[in-house]
Amino acid sequence: MSKFLIADDHPLFREALKGALQNAFSELTVFESDNFKSTLEILDKEDDLDILLLDLHMPGNDDLYGLIRIREEHPDLPIAVISGSEEINVVSKVMAYGALGFIPKSSSSVEIAAAINEVLAGETWLPESMKDKVNGLSHDEVEVAVQVASLTPQQYKVLSYLHEGLLNKQIAYELNISEATVKAHITAIFRKLGVYNRTQAVLIAAKLQLESPVEA
Repeated sequence: MSKFLIADDHPLFREALKGALQNAFSELTVFESDNFKSTLEILDKEDDLDILLLDLHMPGNDDLYGLIRIREEHPDLPIAVISGSEEINVVSKVMAYGALGFIPKSSSSVEIAAAINEVLAGETWLPESMKDKVNGLSHDEVEVAVQVASLTPQQYKVLSYLHEGLLNKQIAYELNISEATVKAHITAIFRKLGVYNRTQAVLIAAKLQLESPVEA
């Protein structure tokens, strides 16, 4: 019995993907999650999953943070990112940060099944159009990923807002927390990233090209 986890916040896409997988794979159990928190909970509970099909954008999962965090906590779990984005820069980072496959949401059911079979076999999979364009990461970018993996989801949101240039008061408003809590998060972020001021933290955030946080 194979066990797959689909982590995506679009119910219609999850349902369509689940149907395609059940047609392609026999004796299959499919778990579903629509936010990063529930994804982590399922991963902790179901320790024999065969593959995680991860969307880059869902509540609590801001861009590459979810992939980096899951790879750190579950190093042996095969991960295939399924995304609506097909930017080569994003694909390159996804593969460098530990995904075995990158599957565009525009892929056919046959392509998705083929990709998953490759990943389950321990191989990497990319669309033919991307194979010659994907680049690796620099040593600095790899180090940044290790540092970012130590942040909690809330700390990552604060870092993202720092990157946007928001003041502590504005961050507190956006996250519905006190300014004192924001300051505590920033202190923890500085410690974990090994930096001493906001400018240095923002430079690290820029290396991951963070976007505005997705609210949980």
